[in-house]
Amino acid sequence: MVDGHHNRPCHPFATREQANQLDQIKRLTQIGVALSAEKNLDRLLEMIVDEARFFTHADGGTLYIMTDDETALQFAIVQTDSLNIRMGGTSGKITWPAVPLKNSDGTLNYANVSAYAALSGEVVNIPDVYDADGFNFEGTRQFDRNTGYRSQSMLVAPMRNHENTIIGVLQLLNARDPSSGIVVPFSLECQGMTESLASQAAVSLTNNRLIHDLEVLLDSFIRSIATAIDEKSPYTGGHVRRVAELTMVIAGRINEVREGPYADVFFNDNELKELRLAAWLHDVGKITTPEHVLDKASKLETVFNRMALLEMRFELLRRDHEIEKLTRLVKEGQQTPGDTLNESDDFIQSLEEDYQFLLRDNSGSESIADEQIARLKRIAERKYFMDNQWRPLLNDDELKNLSVRQGTLTSEEKNIINNHAAVTYKMLSQLPFPRNLRHVAECAAAHHEKMDGTGYPGGLKGEEISLQSRILALADVFEALTAKDRPYKKPITLSQALNIIGRMVQDGHIDADLFELFVKEQIHVDYARKELTPQQIDQT
Repeated sequence: MVDGHHNRPCHPFATREQANQLDQIKRLTQIGVALSAEKNLDRLLEMIVDEARFFTHADGGTLYIMTDDETALQFAIVQTDSLNIRMGGTSGKITWPAVPLKNSDGTLNYANVSAYAALSGEVVNIPDVYDADGFNFEGTRQFDRNTGYRSQSMLVAPMRNHENTIIGVLQLLNARDPSSGIVVPFSLECQGMTESLASQAAVSLTNNRLIHDLEVLLDSFIRSIATAIDEKSPYTGGHVRRVAELTMVIAGRINEVREGPYADVFFNDNELKELRLAAWLHDVGKITTPEHVLDKASKLETVFNRMALLEMRFELLRRDHEIEKLTRLVKEGQQTPGDTLNESDDFIQSLEEDYQFLLRDNSGSESIADEQIARLKRIAERKYFMDNQWRPLLNDDELKNLSVRQGTLTSEEKNIINNHAAVTYKMLSQLPFPRNLRHVAECAAAHHEKMDGTGYPGGLKGEEISLQSRILALADVFEALTAKDRPYKKPITLSQALNIIGRMVQDGHIDADLFELFVKEQIHVDYARKELTPQQIDQT
């Protein structure tokens, strides 16, 4: 509430009435500034009623807000000092039914005084509701019977915004004489001041809701982009959501701890909002990453798995060998060569062993050493005959892909995927984020930076990487390790994931203090119970 101390005008000839008017104008100005500055919608709604009751000396007040479809008035705030009633706003949502603006037969609801003010745009000032014509106060009388209260004077003012649209109704009850405490009618002066306040409040409320709606729109739009990126790959659906949620859990725990390296760290609302948006947008650069690279489940996969081509070539080698063998047997005068063809054949056995080796290697599930590379080269030297020419069993690109020592990606493909972080920054840095969200691009793009400076895209080191980006990096790595929907790896257990990240900490890739908090606070266990399979949860 605005400071209630009144400074009297310094002019010695000012009358008491003039002094009161100047005080009230000054207070309205102060209220207008306070209303404009308040960003929390619940507190703003409460402030509107508090201030209106303060300068009119009203015992009670109710604030109604127009529904989005403009068919009813919803209860937003209900206050009555003498009954110690404070409902709505920061005290919780009011579940009372809304006041309809139309009756069941389709006629306008002029019988309800708040609906009348909203429909007509007129201020209603009633000295005594028990002696008023034209309105139905049965609900008020029922309230009085239930509580022992005596509703009397009432002032109802529509709230018009800058577009002259009525967005709500302010209703004040039982004005009291400041000296005696007796309930009196609302004066014309109070009525004028209330109308002025209602107008200021409507503009502030409209601005607040507009900002809120824009934030909701931005947040929803960002989530839709993240969903589109996840949907681009059938194997990473939900990755962005899981990383974003885990990121915010870690940040929340940092805010709660009161000892250790994060005892003095606290993320305010704007910083949390900034981090949440960065987490939802951290992979937006993948929108430019080709699907066949992003989803590469085997070494020979491009737009299709080229292992099928190798199978055909092996079949050609087998067929040509058998034709050659059959031709030789016929020339030797063998009358029943079929039995001979079915006998053990070292060449056919060698082909089968090489084919099975390539099948295993193509999966990328195991690391391959120098001797496997040498075997690949020997296999590549085999020749098969097709289109009147001899061709190598493996072409250069196939040999290169099959020679990847770990995983399924070549160095060039890794660079393509790694480039998504730089693209993320390039895309996000062009967006005009408001000042309180100005670090979203830097935070999102740095989720692959490493503490020792070997990360990408900027090669940042240590404290050069913001704490928010380090949180996002840990969440991203943990989600990727434990994900149960990746085609290129089997889901690992919780303890295996922690062991891997522990080695990453030792290697200077992940923030050690952050990982210690992650484990100490059992964040990994809470995540596992929500996102992992029972078979993966081997520690609690």
